[in-house]
Amino acid sequence: MTRNPDRLVLFTDAVVAIAVTLLILPLVDVVPEAAAEGSDALAVITDHKSQIYSFLLSFVVIVRFWLTHHRMFEHVRAYNTRLVQLNMIWLLFIVILPFPTEIVGTYPSSRFTAGLYIANIVALGICQLGLILMTRGHRELEQEDNPVTRREMFGTVTFTVLSLVAFLLAVLVPGITFYALLLLLLAPVFSRLWDLREQRAV
Repeated sequence: MTRNPDRLVLFTDAVVAIAVTLLILPLVDVVPEAAAEGSDALAVITDHKSQIYSFLLSFVVIVRFWLTHHRMFEHVRAYNTRLVQLNMIWLLFIVILPFPTEIVGTYPSSRFTAGLYIANIVALGICQLGLILMTRGHRELEQEDNPVTRREMFGTVTFTVLSLVAFLLAVLVPGITFYALLLLLLAPVFSRLWDLREQRAV
């Protein structure tokens, strides 16, 4: 059974918005605590730099996944039960992200904290890839006049693979931790190379 995806998209957008809002709440709580301890306003920033960095990182991560999700659903004309279930798993990892974000901002950087955080990104990437694979080429789900492109498929696969490699590096190689996330900057580079390859093939 298939249905119009508008309600699913609206629900997803609302949950993502809540998750983004939750990211900032620990920093909001810091202000009255610092005031009660007699700290000045500048100390609120300098003493909580790691929490601010983790907030900004997670904000970028969630926005990036939401944008990709939004573009993917432009190709969806209807949804079925399996698509809803996978979308809910994707939302689960979006909602979970504020938890490792708080851990990263509170505890020293280590293979565990980096692995926990990047594992969340890997899970989101796998769900995103699953949504695209489920939609692409499906007669009932995919828009006939706006199908999922090979470039979008390539970009999602590339990001997921790079995030998995980043996770393995962060967990297995001492000292790398969150520097492994720099690998994800290669995703747009690979997409650009794909575009150049397609242009030459024309």
